[in-house]
This record gives sequence, C-alpha cells and structure tokens, in this order.
Amino acid sequence: MNLLAQSFKLMRYDEDYSGLKDSARTFYNRIKYIPLSQTGNVYLSLGGEVREELDYAVNEDWGETGVGRDVFLLQRYHIHADLHLGNRVRFFGQLRSGLEDGRRNGPRRIDEDKLNVENLFVDFMPYKQLGRTLTLRVGRQEIQYGSGRLIDVRDGPNLRLYFDGVKVAYASPHLNVDAFVMADAMVNTGLFDNTSTRKANLWGIYSSYIFPKSGNLDFYYLGINRVNARFDEGVANESRHTLGGRFWKSGGGFFYNFEGAYQFGKFGLGRISAWTGSAEIGYLFENIQGSPTVKLRNDYISGDKTKGDNALETFNPLYPKGGYFGLNPQVGPANLIDIHPSLSWNAGKGVTLTMDVVFNWRYSSQDGLYGPSGSLNMSSSGSTEKYIGTAYLTSISWQVNQFLDFNVGVQYFETGPFINDVIPQHRDGFFVGSVIGFKF
Repeated sequence: MNLLAQSFKLMRYDEDYSGLKDSARTFYNRIKYIPLSQTGNVYLSLGGEVREELDYAVNEDWGETGVGRDVFLLQRYHIHADLHLGNRVRFFGQLRSGLEDGRRNGPRRIDEDKLNVENLFVDFMPYKQLGRTLTLRVGRQEIQYGSGRLIDVRDGPNLRLYFDGVKVAYASPHLNVDAFVMADAMVNTGLFDNTSTRKANLWGIYSSYIFPKSGNLDFYYLGINRVNARFDEGVANESRHTLGGRFWKSGGGFFYNFEGAYQFGKFGLGRISAWTGSAEIGYLFENIQGSPTVKLRNDYISGDKTKGDNALETFNPLYPKGGYFGLNPQVGPANLIDIHPSLSWNAGKGVTLTMDVVFNWRYSSQDGLYGPSGSLNMSSSGSTEKYIGTAYLTSISWQVNQFLDFNVGVQYFETGPFINDVIPQHRDGFFVGSVIGFKF
C-alpha cells in the first residue's frame, strides 16, 4: 500500500490500514499496522492529532458586554487505538484533551476538556458479503450526516462532539442506511468528569442512495427530546421530529447541494411547525490554472411568527456544524435568511485561497438571534429591523505535507440595523485565527 495514497479521514475510525500488511516495515507503518497474529488478521493501529490555534478577536459580542480585544490560545490533543479481531469484531478507543488559555471570560463549552474519552466502541459485523455489510456499533462514538446541517462532529471548534449509544449501519455500493439511538453529554473541564444524559435524546434513520454519474439522494428522520429548551418564545420541554431530504453532487464541473426539512412536535403545551430550505450551486473550473471554484448558497430557516400564540415556528438545527457560517460564527442556523457567495483558488502547491461574503437577515422580526449551536443568543427586544449584518471572510490553507497543515483566516463583521437597534453601544466585529495541525 502506498502510504501517500492513504489520507486522514474526518472520522479517524473510518481509516483502513489493513493494506500495510505486506508493505515495507518503516517506523510509521509499524505503528499504523501492528500484527498480533501470524495471519495478520488480528492487528492494532495507532494514531493521533495535535492542533494549536491562536485567536485574536475584537468585539466578539458586537460590544454588548464590552469585552473589547481578546487574545487566546486553544490546544487540542487526540490519541487513538484501533484493534481488529479478524474481519467481524473491532474495538476503537480515542482520548482527547482540549485546553484554553487567555480568554477574558474563560473557556466556552466548546473550548476546554482537560482529559476525556472521545470514542470508545465495539463493532460487530454479523453480515458481510459481496460488498454489502451490516454493522452493529455500541458505545461512545462520533457521528456525522450529510453536509453537517443537523448532525455534525464539529471539527472546527476545539472540542468535537460525541454521543453514547447504539447504531446499526447497512452499507452497499449504492445504498447506505444508518439507524441509531443516542444520548448526548454534558462537558465539564476536568479529568474524566463528563456526564451523559443516560437517557436517549437523539434518535433517527439516515439513508443515502448514489446514482452513478448523476448525483446522490439522502432521506432522513431525526427525533430529539430536550428539557428546558430555550427559544425567544420561552423555556419549556421540547419533543421535536424532523423529516428531510437532500439531493447533491460533488466533484469537478457543475456541483450542487439542495436540502429541505420540516419539523413538528411539542414545545411545552404548544405545537411545533418549522422548516428550512437550502440551495447551493457552484462550478469547479478544472481546466483553468489553479482550478478556481465559484459557489453561491442561500438558506431560509424559519423563525417564530408570533410570540405567545401557543405555537413555535423556530427551526431547531439540532447539532449543527460549528463553522457553517464563518470562521468564528456569531450568527447561527435558526430564524435566518442568508446569501453566501464564495470563491476559492489553488494558489500553489498545497495552498488554497478562499474569499466569502455572508449577508444575514432574521427570517421573522418576532424572533431573536441564535448562535452557531442553535441556542438563543439575543432576544428580538421588540425590534422590527431584520438585517443582522454582513460577514467578510478570507482564509489561506496550506497542506504542507501529508501530516502537517496550516490555516489562517480573517473575518470582519459589519453590524446591520437589527444589531444597531438592540445594542446601543454596538461595534463591528473583527477576528483573526491561525491554526497549525499535525496528524499521524
């Protein structure tokens, strides 16, 4: 197996190093494939990650609490072991350490967890034949589906997201179906002190079908239960169901990603009726030097129409991607309309330049502003203004080699009439982030 052909996956448990069985026994190959039986069917693979991030933020809260300038360091350390006992049983474990230093208001929930278990599960494969497999996964695990609009591992923030639960996965050349029942966790900042809800609060079925040379089609159902969920409408227990679909195509030339979802359920004694629609189209110019890519995305995400009417129309993004709307997103995927053009260009060997602009409106003037996790960030405060503001972003990423990468990004957020209306001492936001990462 050519080592350079093996790229690191977003989910490290998706990597397969069994092909190193008959390769040259270099030091790196020895830790990626450690045979524990004469046949080599029982083997252990080791890996890890080190990530250092230095951030500089000005008016991260648009001047609401007067934080002003802030400089802080984020550190991420991961190490994992992947034990295969033949072709049908497997154990995967991963430890994480996330550290924060220098932030004025202390670490956010996504910043610090000194030492904890990120993944710890066992896979049983009762069926494996002709490219088709059925796998039962039990334990703590990361999950991600689709483009990360509703369930994402959140690789951007310092702490990735995980769940405790059970998943059954069917995989074939054209059809993949996952069914799962999960419980999320409460993150504490100490050593092995995170706690699980111990009660299933996320469940669902996610299916994907591949049409050769035509595109891909996803259908899904997701359910959640949350205690004391907070919206601009109020605080109450929430039971919500999501039905959605996605039609998408990636690769060279014309690509697209269309997704829509409808939500229903109960919020306290009231009913839930919410929806979202997203359209993304773009073109990758493969035959032009630098392979520039132009892309345009537009999202409509419903908000509550009328306060106190015993109905909630605010869309809940569940567990969305942390950086879906920018490098250091201040606006999240609820009660939102956005238009997002972008341009990227491969400027040199391993170097990619990306430029974005994001225009943000509130969908409903009766609902507030929500953060990147979907939690309420700012009440509507009686303002009738809808335009939130404009984010201008530029980033440069450099894949130095297979193991090392470096990224730097700049973001300027120009506040709009809504922010200016509800924050008397409003200030535009500015953010610079630099990240260096090493994986093995």
